[in-house]
Amino acid sequence: MLRRLHGLPGVVLALGLTVVAVTGAVLSLQPALDRATVPTVPSGTNVADLAAQVAARHPGIAAIRQRPDGGITVAFDDGDARGVERVDPATGAGLGPYQVSEATRVITNLHRSFLAGDAGRAVAGIGALAMLALSLSGTALLARRLGGAGALLRPIRGTPAQRWHGELGRLAGAGLVLSSFTGLWMSAGTFGLIPEAQGITRVVTASSGAPAPVGTLAALRSVPLTDLRELRFPDPSDPTDIFTLRTAAGETQVDAGTGAALAFAPATTLERINDLVRTLHTGRGAWLLGLLLGLASAAVPVLGATGIILWVRRRAARPRVAANAPAHGADTVILVGSEGNSTWGFAGTLHAALTAAGHRVHIAAMNDVGTAHLAADRLLVLTATYGEGDAPASAKSFLSRLARLEGRPPVAVLGFGDRNFPHFCRFAQEVADALEAKGCPRLLPMKRVDRRSSQEFAQWGRDLGAVLGHDLTLSHVAEPPKSVPLTLAGRELYGEAVGTPVAILRFEAPLDPRTGAPGRLPSFAAGDLVGILPPGDAMPRFYSLASSTRDGMLEICVRLREGGLCSTFLHALAPGGTVNAFIRENPAFRPTAGRAPLILIGAGAGIGPLAGFVRANAEGRPMHLYWGGRSAASDFLYEHELAQHLAERRLTSLATAFSRDAEGGAYVQDRIAADAPRLRELLKQGAQILVCGGRDMAEAVTRAFEPVVRPLGLDLATLKSCGRYVEDVY
Repeated sequence: MLRRLHGLPGVVLALGLTVVAVTGAVLSLQPALDRATVPTVPSGTNVADLAAQVAARHPGIAAIRQRPDGGITVAFDDGDARGVERVDPATGAGLGPYQVSEATRVITNLHRSFLAGDAGRAVAGIGALAMLALSLSGTALLARRLGGAGALLRPIRGTPAQRWHGELGRLAGAGLVLSSFTGLWMSAGTFGLIPEAQGITRVVTASSGAPAPVGTLAALRSVPLTDLRELRFPDPSDPTDIFTLRTAAGETQVDAGTGAALAFAPATTLERINDLVRTLHTGRGAWLLGLLLGLASAAVPVLGATGIILWVRRRAARPRVAANAPAHGADTVILVGSEGNSTWGFAGTLHAALTAAGHRVHIAAMNDVGTAHLAADRLLVLTATYGEGDAPASAKSFLSRLARLEGRPPVAVLGFGDRNFPHFCRFAQEVADALEAKGCPRLLPMKRVDRRSSQEFAQWGRDLGAVLGHDLTLSHVAEPPKSVPLTLAGRELYGEAVGTPVAILRFEAPLDPRTGAPGRLPSFAAGDLVGILPPGDAMPRFYSLASSTRDGMLEICVRLREGGLCSTFLHALAPGGTVNAFIRENPAFRPTAGRAPLILIGAGAGIGPLAGFVRANAEGRPMHLYWGGRSAASDFLYEHELAQHLAERRLTSLATAFSRDAEGGAYVQDRIAADAPRLRELLKQGAQILVCGGRDMAEAVTRAFEPVVRPLGLDLATLKSCGRYVEDVY
C-alpha cells in the first residue's frame, strides 16, 4: 500500500511538481540576494528617528514598512508626487522607487498558481499535499528498505537510479516536508480553510491636540527599528487620528500629540503561526534556510525522473496476472519473492491453474503482506533466494512485517534456487520456519526447486492438488531472458601449465548487417553480471564483468571447469564466434562513493571485477589489491595491466600470493594476516572491503579478517550491514 501511494501519484504529478519545485528553487535565491543588496538596519536606531528623517522629505506620508526582505519603504502622497520608495534605514534618504521585477512577479505567480488564478492556486495546493505525501512515504519506504528508521544513514545500494533516488530523497526529505507542509498551510489560508486572525481593536480617544514632531513621540522612540513591521501615519485632516504601529508582538495605537501608547493589541497565536509559516516557506528573513529549501526543491526534478524510471521498471518487471481476485475476497493467496522476475512466472502459472479450478486467487509480492493476506483459507509462498542466502528484492521486508501481523492460515512454501550453491533456498527455509513458529499449519512440507525445474514444479503442483482435493496440473516453461548476440574479439589464456586454464575473454557487439557499422553494447558496469546461454541449455551461467560499457568491450574471466557446459563452450569459442548474453545489474557489489580507501581481495578468475574497478579509477582513489593465484609464471592474470595501473596511481598497492611457487606457497589470506596493521589503519580511514572469487577462498578471507578488525571494536557482521564488507562469491 505504501509503495502504491508513493509510486503512481509521483508519476502523475511529476511535471506539475517539477514546475513548482524549480520556481521555488529560483525564488529561494532571493533572500540571499536581498541580504547582499538591502541596506542593513543600524543597531540602536528607533522607529521615531527614521520617521523624522523621512518626514523631513515627504510631508504626506501614509506608511513606513519593513518588507520581508529587510528593506524599508515609505508610501507617500506629497500632492505633486506620490508613490512608494526605498529608503536608507540609517539616514532616511531615498534610494529610488520600490518595484518588483516583472521576471520575479511571473516566477512567483507561476509558483503559486501556474499563472491560472484561483484554479491554479487550487492545483498548487493539491500539489503541496501530494509532495507532503510523497516525501513522508518516500522516507518511510527508504527506512523500510535500509532496515528501520535507525538505519536511514546507512549506505544505499542498488541501481544508479535507486541510489540517486534514495540519496537525494534522504538529503532533501526534511526540506521537502517543510516546504510542502508550509505551502499547504498557506494554500489553505488563501481559500479560507484556516480562519483569519482576528485581533482585538480597542476604541481609543486621542488628545486632539496639535501633532507633535514625530521624532519626539515616546511610544515610537521606545521601539527599535529592527522590530518594525509597519507604521501607519494619521490623516492630516483629522486631528483625532492616531499612529498605528505594528510589530511582531502586536499592534500599538499612539497619540499623535502626546506620543503616549493609547492601546496595545497583542498578536494572536494564529498570527504568530502564519508569520512563522511564511518565513519557513519563503526563507525571507532567514536567507540560509531559504538556500537549503532551494537545494531541496532543486532535487525534485531528479527525484521525479529517477522515480519514473523505477516505477516503469517495476511495472515492466512484474508480469500481468489476469483475473487477480482482491485480497479480502480470496480463498487462496500467493505471495512471491523474486529478484530477477523468474519466480513471478511460476507464480503466474500457479495462479492460472488454481483460478481455472474454481478458486478465488490473489497474487502479491511478499513485501506487501498484510492482514487481508493472512485471513485467506490458505497461503502459498513462492520465493527465490538471493546471494548468500538472503531475501530477494520483493521479499526483503517480509519477515519483519509478518512478525507484526495476526492470522495463521495453512501454508505451503516453495523455494527456488540452484543446488550448486551452499545456501540453496536458505531464505525459503527461513520463511517456512517463521511461519511454523507463528503457528501456521503446514499444507505441505517445504519443497525446493532446483534451477527452475519444470518437472519439480509440476510434482509440487500434483501434491498441492491432492491436499486441495482436485487435480492440479502446473505446466510451466520458464521464459528465457531477452539476450543479445556478442562476438568474441580476443582472448588471453593463462594457467595451462598448472592445469587450471583461465581465459580473459573480450566481446564486442556484432557489426550492423545493414550498415556495417559497429553495434552497440548493452549498458553495464564492472561488477555487474553477464548471463550467457550455452548452446542446448536454457539455464544461463553468470560471470562477473571486468569492464564497463565505456571501455568499448565486455570482458570476463572464465576458469575451465571439468564437465562445465558453459566454461567448455567459452574456452573452445574461436575469435569471431558469438554467444547469446544478457546483463544483470549487480549494484550490491560496487565501491562506495567518496575517497575512502578500497581493499580489493580476490583469487583466480575473481580478479575480473576488481581489475575493472582499478581500471575505472582515473581520479586516483586509494586502492589496495590482494590477489592469489597458483603460479606467477603461469596464471598471473592482468600482470602487465596491473603494473601499468601502479605506475599511473590507479592502483596504490598490489600484494600477490601464489600457492605453487617454488620458494614457498602462500594464499591470499596469508597476505591479509601479514598485513594486519596496515589494514587496520585503512579501516580507521573508513575503507571498504570487496571480496570476489570462490567460496572456499571467501570463507578463508573471512576467518583471516576477524582478528584484523577485532582490535578496532568491529566485527564483520557490522561491516557487512553498513556496506563496508561486500562479497561476490560463487
